[in-house]
Amino acid sequence: MEITFLGTGAGMPAKNRNVSSIALKHLENGSIWLFDCGEATQHQILHTSIKPRKISKIFITHLHGDHIFGLPGLLGSRSFLGGTEPLTIYGPKGIRDFIEVSLSVSQTHLNYNIEIVEFEGHCVFDLGHIIVESRLLEHAIPSYGYRIVEKDKPGMLLVDKLKDIGVPPGPQYQLLKNGETIELEDGRRINGKEFLGPDKKGRVVAILGDSRPCENAVELAKEADLLIHEATLDKSLEKTAHEFFHSTTHQAAQIAKKAQVKKLIITHISSRYEKQEWVRLEQEAKEIFSNTIIAEDFKKVTIKS
Repeated sequence: MEITFLGTGAGMPAKNRNVSSIALKHLENGSIWLFDCGEATQHQILHTSIKPRKISKIFITHLHGDHIFGLPGLLGSRSFLGGTEPLTIYGPKGIRDFIEVSLSVSQTHLNYNIEIVEFEGHCVFDLGHIIVESRLLEHAIPSYGYRIVEKDKPGMLLVDKLKDIGVPPGPQYQLLKNGETIELEDGRRINGKEFLGPDKKGRVVAILGDSRPCENAVELAKEADLLIHEATLDKSLEKTAHEFFHSTTHQAAQIAKKAQVKKLIITHISSRYEKQEWVRLEQEAKEIFSNTIIAEDFKKVTIKS
């Protein structure tokens, strides 16, 4: 998995930070999932290697403008650029109206099918080799976080063990790796499941929408390889953050610590902070959770297995 931050600012575009959008690329098949699509997301994409037609799913955390105003333009451009593959959009109730009205009023015609999945509350989506779980966070309007869980993969085939019992390399090795049972020329039946090492644990990424600190954030982030959490304001502005349903640097780090994640990236940074202040915000979070970095537009992070 590879994460690209397309927009890391809060509320409105700034010179150094566009508004929210995160791309998750599956390195095995090249498909891309987008999390939120703030204004000018497609402009940000132009500065990356991301191809809009490769975007197969879009997950919206909530319906505030800085998270959805770029969606109609991206959908139209995806069509203009020859995209014909289906696209699925997940989001809170109201996302369907926003998309359908925007496309209808602007008479934007798409050359591909869109499936819109609206949901409420706790949901689990089984998407093949990945499960996505959503939970409601604590914001001024319904805002959700997503837990992306890669299913465990079968362990390595124990080749030496097979050779020891006289099973030579060949096409049957692939069958055994798939956990199937084969029959040898001498009549022996070999169960592949008995010749596999421990399962390879899938990666877990939590991408949370705007929120005050809450227990659902901890649940979504539990033991994740990577947590992406908003930190709109610095540690001194906890009262203001609470009033506007946001989190501070310290609060994001406290969630990461409580959830026992491996790494925290703070994002959704207020435009009040100039570039020279970003190091301070990162250091504030590190006071509580040391393995923290602050997101910047176009920053890439690889989640290794």
